[in-house]
Amino acid sequence: MGDPQGAAAAHMAVKESRSTDGDTRRQVLLLLLRDGPVTASYLGERLGLSTAGIRRHLDILVEEQLTEVVERRPVSRSRMHSGSGRGRPAKHFRLTDRGRAQFGHAYDKLASEALTALRSAGGSEAVKSFAKARFERIIAEVRPSVDAAESVEEVARKLAETLDKHGYAATMDRAGQGVQICQHHCPVAQVAAEHPELCEAEQEVFSALLGKHVQPLASIADGHGICTTNIPLTPVKTITERSEL
Repeated sequence: MGDPQGAAAAHMAVKESRSTDGDTRRQVLLLLLRDGPVTASYLGERLGLSTAGIRRHLDILVEEQLTEVVERRPVSRSRMHSGSGRGRPAKHFRLTDRGRAQFGHAYDKLASEALTALRSAGGSEAVKSFAKARFERIIAEVRPSVDAAESVEEVARKLAETLDKHGYAATMDRAGQGVQICQHHCPVAQVAAEHPELCEAEQEVFSALLGKHVQPLASIADGHGICTTNIPLTPVKTITERSEL
């Protein structure tokens, strides 16, 4: 005959383990909601667990389509001057829409309703003015240094680093005759999908800061997986200018 007490103890241990695993994954999801995208080592440090243990939970969350992997190249000051953009991509994890849904969308709904009311009262320009003021506060620390004669590329690098700090998972790389700022995450994507003034205001703030006409190439709010803004560094000559050469 088996040991009834031993079997009961084993069953309880499995039950407790599953409960603990569920609590841990809930904490992982919460950290991803607040701080994501982040690495497995970051999550391990915050939760006091090994990176290997965190990866086990992340694998399950990815399989359940609650989280996803985004490759982000490390941003460093040395790359500011090299312009190579090389380096092994760092694996970060972020919530999917399904993962965010675990926490409900009360905030997004409230924000969207507030902007709708603002539009009704003051029109689309009122929404854009609000959005511009908000975004200017986010990047307030980024200002071109006249004394240091900072280039457009250097200011764009600072802009990407600041956006990254505020949860936009932003990077900056060279692309052809310009540079591109890529935002792999947008904290207000669902609200921006209903209120395109948010994206328009963001691009206007970019342009004013950099002193350049910027070109939005893709937007998370429009269904793309990334927001991409192209910043030309070399002026494009017109047909007349080229014929005079």
